[in-house]
Amino acid sequence: MTTQSWLLLAVYLVVLLATVKPLGLFMAKLIDGGPRWQPLARFENDVFRLCGIGHEEMSWRRYALAVLLFSVVGVLVVYLLQRLQSWLPLNPQQMRNVAPDSSFNTAISFVTNTNWQGYAGEATMSYLTQMLGLAVQNFLSAATGIAVAFALIRGFARHSMQTIGNFWTDIYRVTAYLLLPLSFVFALALVSQGVIQNFATYQEVTMLEPTTYEAPKLDAAGQPVKDAAGNVVNETLRVSRQTLPMGPIASQEAIKMMGTNGGGFLNANSAHPFENPTWLSNLLQMLAIFLIPAGLVYAFGRAIGDTRQGWAMLAAMTLLFVGAAIAAMSFEQQGNPLLAKLGADQTASAMQSGGNMEGKETRFGIAASGLFATITTAASCGAVNAMHDSFTPLGGLVPMVLMQLGEVVFGGVGSGLYNMLMYAILAVFVAGLMIGRTPEYLGKKIEAFDMKMVSITILMTPALVLLGTAIAVLAGAGKAGVANPAAHGFSEILYAFSSAANNNGSAFAGLSANTPFYNGWLGVAMWFGRFAVIVPVLAIAGSLAAKKRLAQGPGTVPTHGLLFVGLLMGTVLLVGALTYVPALALGPVVEHLILRAGN
Repeated sequence: MTTQSWLLLAVYLVVLLATVKPLGLFMAKLIDGGPRWQPLARFENDVFRLCGIGHEEMSWRRYALAVLLFSVVGVLVVYLLQRLQSWLPLNPQQMRNVAPDSSFNTAISFVTNTNWQGYAGEATMSYLTQMLGLAVQNFLSAATGIAVAFALIRGFARHSMQTIGNFWTDIYRVTAYLLLPLSFVFALALVSQGVIQNFATYQEVTMLEPTTYEAPKLDAAGQPVKDAAGNVVNETLRVSRQTLPMGPIASQEAIKMMGTNGGGFLNANSAHPFENPTWLSNLLQMLAIFLIPAGLVYAFGRAIGDTRQGWAMLAAMTLLFVGAAIAAMSFEQQGNPLLAKLGADQTASAMQSGGNMEGKETRFGIAASGLFATITTAASCGAVNAMHDSFTPLGGLVPMVLMQLGEVVFGGVGSGLYNMLMYAILAVFVAGLMIGRTPEYLGKKIEAFDMKMVSITILMTPALVLLGTAIAVLAGAGKAGVANPAAHGFSEILYAFSSAANNNGSAFAGLSANTPFYNGWLGVAMWFGRFAVIVPVLAIAGSLAAKKRLAQGPGTVPTHGLLFVGLLMGTVLLVGALTYVPALALGPVVEHLILRAGN
């Protein structure tokens, strides 16, 4: 790695870790009962009274039912907004109604906090759909994940109780007191850097440097013109004007990052200068992705009365993240050996010392692009400031594996913590088997029901990824979307299902996925990848809350030291990564070997 890469990683970690305790303390108060300031409490009670909702505590079954009903309603609303947008206001570009299969996929995508996008936002969605549908779900899907994490934390903190909180209270407080204030401040910071926020129509401007290119000549019916020999006739075209998209971008960009959503207002996402114009906006966006997931880990330790547990989990996440970031940046800085063999200059600018600059913005370079890719796939964000499809085979392997681990290396808001806690329970179960003792974690005995639920949460996403990939490579409709042959095409399909089932949303963009086949199957993967995990997690929360707390004894496995950190990391890597080794060998590993052999 270059000096620039080491400095960027160090600065990022120092700033991030400095925010962990302050934000974690605030979230711990939300877990414990919300705001103490009377005007806020009175307004909250008025809102609940108006909606006919009480603050009474729920069992895990009622909590899970509320989550599912709330999410189903969200899917219907987002679907209808897309299907009716041509007749709705705030549509200055007269966008047409979105196709049924794309609407289905997008509705599930944003409700599940995946934000997979098979469409170009600026050419498909009206301002109303972007704001009322997508941006609103950016808040609500993120709040749902945090609420589930709160419920699980209460399961560990409580004993001999049948309730784990109230979903409506949790989602209101997370949205009103955490996500909205942070997003408002972050949006203002983005506007200060040049991210646009308006409701203007798209602007047509004259280009400073007109572009000339060759393209097939088309007849009146829009079909390519052919000569007598049957060859397509090309013509020279000159473009001197360009249409620039406008819209309320900064407000959506803020919650896109803060809620680890990732769905961009524009198709180029955070590689577009209207979404991410400067090095400072890029750094702020990277910090925003991990801000809440990192703080939640400290809030977990605080809420259960032992902050050492939170710090241990944070240490495991940080070590895994640092290893992945170093690997991604190093692989990209090695460059493409075939281009090096041809003598091509792979140096992008004075800031770069060479490497793979394909698909990257020169204003960010290799270091910031590699780090961003690691962060966005370690969390369930999916925002990108470079094209992951253009990474080297091993450089693209890193974000793919991070998703396949279950997005527990900080992970998404809420989802990262509750998934990592599943691995922690599995780790103490394995440790208990080694020493011949009934496993315990945080004073709670881990029994058969708990391990069944843990098994479902950990195995559900690999099943969805591998089965979905297998169906896609066998079905004609699945293979039709692959433009790249052999290993890389397989990697694109594997990446797509890894992204969908793990609720990430980033993509190897070479796959044409906006088809009924992929919109349908990826939608199924996103839905079950989210809720077939949330329901077992809530079941475990209810089970733990009902248990008595056990006193620590001489056989109790300590879960706050370096030994447990190593055990937790090993469990994540062994169970999470090894499941995908055969599939990875067919994709990025084979591609890497072919690339090196060609050199």
